[in-house]
Amino acid sequence: MPDGGVTSARGFRAAAASAGIRDGGQRLDVAVVVADRPCVTHGLFTRCRVVAAPVIVSRERLAGGRAQGIVINSGNANACTGERGLADAREMAALAAAQVGVDNEMMLVASTGVIGVPLPMDRVRGAISQLRPSAEGGHDAARAIMTTDLMRKEIAVAVEIGGRRVTIGGMAKGSGMIHPNMGTMLAVLTTDATLDVQLARTALQAAADRSFNQISVDRDTSTNDSLVLFASGEADAGSIGAGSAQATEFSYALEAACVELARMVARDGEGATRLIEVTVSGAASAGDARRIAREVVSSNLVKAAVYGRDPNWGRILAAVGNAGVPIDPNGIDVSIGGHRVAAGGAAVAFDARAVSAAMGADEVHIDVSLNRGDRIGRAWGCDLTEGYVKINAEYTT
Repeated sequence: MPDGGVTSARGFRAAAASAGIRDGGQRLDVAVVVADRPCVTHGLFTRCRVVAAPVIVSRERLAGGRAQGIVINSGNANACTGERGLADAREMAALAAAQVGVDNEMMLVASTGVIGVPLPMDRVRGAISQLRPSAEGGHDAARAIMTTDLMRKEIAVAVEIGGRRVTIGGMAKGSGMIHPNMGTMLAVLTTDATLDVQLARTALQAAADRSFNQISVDRDTSTNDSLVLFASGEADAGSIGAGSAQATEFSYALEAACVELARMVARDGEGATRLIEVTVSGAASAGDARRIAREVVSSNLVKAAVYGRDPNWGRILAAVGNAGVPIDPNGIDVSIGGHRVAAGGAAVAFDARAVSAAMGADEVHIDVSLNRGDRIGRAWGCDLTEGYVKINAEYTT
């Protein structure tokens, strides 16, 4: 859906305001997404054992499988901030709930930014008091959650289920500290479908496993990773139960939305100049294929080679071997940008200049065939540049 976003699904509104959290400036850095009524809701959160306060609060509130909104700030992660951080996260949620007129326990909270610094709550309070959610506020909300991101990451897809049009909308942020083990740095998904709790859980997990959990910028998993799905039921298409044909249709659409957002996050990696897509085929299982694809796309040596347009295919094979998956090293074929560079685990004659030129494209495709089965998996990342080092060498200074 052109120009779609987190409020494209019926029954959702959003808003953003400026708190000046990071630099005292006027950039948008506080956002809220709210539903017209309580929703079936499920969330996936970081598996890092150092967990930010907002993650703790949101996990607690989602125990019952229902929520009505989420308030998010950028510029400060509210992580490693002790009891004060928990109190601040709860206050953020309470203030946002009161501002938009929902029950306090129905408001989730998320933060992203610098770790170890308390939130400037005086500024946050002022920004929350300015939030006026509307159906047109999705784009501002997507902008407000950005940190080092260079672009808003938004999506909306529509699918016909049970003779009714069902919409899935979403927004995400992420540029650095991208190696999710749940979802992504921050992502909010909305749908006007009527889901039962079990389907919300299974569909979101499956979509995350094939999208956000398959991206990597720098192998660092965030303390704040949060992926939340709200289902408003406003499409009036009838309840979609787990295991039904309609559930399959919905799950495909949800996965498509998540894949596009995940690709946007990978493409916008800090300092990146190219998106890398790795496809592993001929695997014994889809899990094996995804694990190997992610290992290849996460390799700093592969990422640096893509940046330098160096067709050093041995680095790809080495990454395959480091994935912890049973393989036959002598049965692996590798192509870069459509050019075969290795077969049977050994070199083949290829035009190095042509491969190098292909590695200069905006999207660089690496294909690995294991020749052990018929399962396929994909992963996405970006090249490793001097820009990444510069951004992260000066992040707090």
